[in-house]
This record gives sequence, structure tokens and C-alpha cells, in this order.
Amino acid sequence: MPEVNVEINGRKYRMACEEGQQKHLIGLAERFNSQVEALKGAVGEIGDNRLTVMAGIAVVDELAEAERKIKELETEVTVLTRAGQEVAAEYEALEHKFAAKLGDAARALEGAAVALDETAPLPQG
Repeated sequence: MPEVNVEINGRKYRMACEEGQQKHLIGLAERFNSQVEALKGAVGEIGDNRLTVMAGIAVVDELAEAERKIKELETEVTVLTRAGQEVAAEYEALEHKFAAKLGDAARALEGAAVALDETAPLPQG
């Protein structure tokens, strides 16, 4: 199993990960370290453990907010999908009505043409 070295709050940690996940793990560690550094800048030196816990809670808060937004978007997608299906059903119903009316009109024209043919005088010749 591959290992990578990451740095959090000035300390180096050796971590194992799945094959091919090295860059991803390093990126996550860098992102978490940025959170720690931002907190350290905001609250000052408060101890490594406390700082790490605060950064972890801040990251989980971001995750919770992202999950809430995802649920909102999933709800919007569901609503829009239903609306799209309703519009498609209405369009299909109108299309069927139009086809029926067009068929009625064609039959009426055909009937009129037959009636004209029957009443037209025969050519002399």
C-alpha cells in the first residue's frame, strides 16, 4: 500500500492510501492544512489538539452545508423533471388532438371533392 507524507500545522505525517490515491490524499491534506492555518490566523495559538478539532468541525460544517445544498438541488431537479414530464404529456395530447382534427378536415375535404365530382357535368365530346 503506497504511503505519502503530508504536513498539517507544521508537522509531517506519513499516511497510507489506496494505489492511485496519493495525489488526492495530498490535496485533501493541503486543503485541511489551509483550514488549520486560517483558524490559527483568526484565533491565534490555542494548542495543536484544539486547533485541529476546530478545523475538523469547520470542515464538517462545510460538508453539512454542501449536503444541504445538494438536497435542495435534488428537490429542484425532481420538480423540474415532473414539470417537464407534464409539459411533454400536454404536448403529446395536443399533438393527438391536432392529428384527429387534421384527419377530420381531410375526410371533410375528401367528401366535398366526391360531392363535386358527382355534381359536375360530364364533358361533352
